[in-house]
Amino acid sequence: MIPFREGSPLWGGSSFVELLHRVRPENPPLSYVLSGGGEKVSPGFSGGPSPLPVWHGTTVLALTTRTGVVMAADRQASEGYQVADRAIQKIFPVDRTSAVAIAGAAGPAIEMARLFRVEIEHYEKLEGVALSLLGKANKLGQMVRDHLPLALQGLLVVPLYAGYDTRSGTGRIFKYDAAGGRYEEDTFHSNGSGGLFARNVLKMLYHPGMEEAEAVSTALRALYEAADDDLATGGADFVRGIYPLVHVIDRQGVREVPSSDVARVLEDISTNLKRRVTP
Repeated sequence: MIPFREGSPLWGGSSFVELLHRVRPENPPLSYVLSGGGEKVSPGFSGGPSPLPVWHGTTVLALTTRTGVVMAADRQASEGYQVADRAIQKIFPVDRTSAVAIAGAAGPAIEMARLFRVEIEHYEKLEGVALSLLGKANKLGQMVRDHLPLALQGLLVVPLYAGYDTRSGTGRIFKYDAAGGRYEEDTFHSNGSGGLFARNVLKMLYHPGMEEAEAVSTALRALYEAADDDLATGGADFVRGIYPLVHVIDRQGVREVPSSDVARVLEDISTNLKRRVTP
């Protein structure tokens, strides 16, 4: 029995969280096991470095255009303060008119994106009709909610979903919280460790009714600034030929912008910024 007497060393008042801070359970949660009794992954449990490193995807974003949506993501996966991979996939087409971008724990996030695509395809084969964009967004919210137990253990997955709504003829963006809450953005949104820096750029440069080319340039400028300020966000690697991913979603479907076009836009951004800082 745990003595809950007031004044006891284990007394946590009326706060259950405070009690967790004071009690180390005999059967610790997964976060405590993964961290080796270690890294602070969930409230109340702390210690040394994790023996099981987890890769994390970083910055992803989406913005609406006059004809649809542009999604973009950097390519880097981080492992603590190290680069785990320089060229991972963070944007996954779900069907002909939508795509999902992943941020958070890379392994579970990629698995969720792939399973989401299979679930949508399976539903449409069984029912014989296409699920609406809002219906797909709700399904993804359910998957995020089902992932909540692992999110509480530190394996957080926060996707960004966007697509072209054939019913309204517009591009739509959906963001999620860790509990599976679905929220729609009319303009733009960004997730990941560099999301705040990217969002600041989007706030300055975005305007309603953007054309596709301008939206692509704006998305890449946002990623450029995110990589400049965030350690985990990867910038363009002209030596290795690794550039951010950019997808356009409109009436014609989901298509990836060629890396050569992305490189050219990034070179223009670099040239313009150099002119501003060169005395």
